[in-house]
Amino acid sequence: MDVHLQARNLRKEFGQRLVFRNLSFSVEVGNVIVVAGRNGAGKSTLLKIVAGLLTPTEGEVRLFVNGRKVSLEREKHMIGFVAPYLQLYDEFTGIENMELGAKLRGKAFDRDRAEELLRYVGLESRFEDPVGTYSSGMKQRLKYAFAILYSPPVLVLDEPSSNLDQEGTEIVRGILLEQRSRGVALIATNEPGEKQLGDILIDLDHKNGS
Repeated sequence: MDVHLQARNLRKEFGQRLVFRNLSFSVEVGNVIVVAGRNGAGKSTLLKIVAGLLTPTEGEVRLFVNGRKVSLEREKHMIGFVAPYLQLYDEFTGIENMELGAKLRGKAFDRDRAEELLRYVGLESRFEDPVGTYSSGMKQRLKYAFAILYSPPVLVLDEPSSNLDQEGTEIVRGILLEQRSRGVALIATNEPGEKQLGDILIDLDHKNGS
């Protein structure tokens, strides 16, 4: 699959506060962008814009798959997003959370595929348990399983190893390696080891107008 993600002249303001401006980048299949910067520089904001969860004050993000521009409505369904602040439904089991997420996206739920991924992220013995009984690291693993359920062309990871132990971090590295074979990824991090996972570095400390 040919995947091309472009951001053109992005600017984001919250009221009178400028977060960043004149931000452009382009990434093609096989590449990973690392977004770095101090706290408050706009890392999470940028990733939310790419994922379609926030609208930029100016500029646009465009996704092309096999040479065709993806509509804004379809684009949201072609991005896998993982962040420590994403909420899960504690009263539902792991597999039920994945099924509900699929329905909310208008996707047919493939239980066999979901169970395969839950085993891959190390939740094989817990996916029938309520998520409220999960540790923070287990919840993070569940988010990864759902994010890659439909092999998205774009994978967006905010603080990718947040709440994860060494084994979980290695799973994330494997997911990123697989992602390179089918699309692109964006990572927001200040961790030196995670910065090395990228091909392109965007330092937002130089994009906030200061």
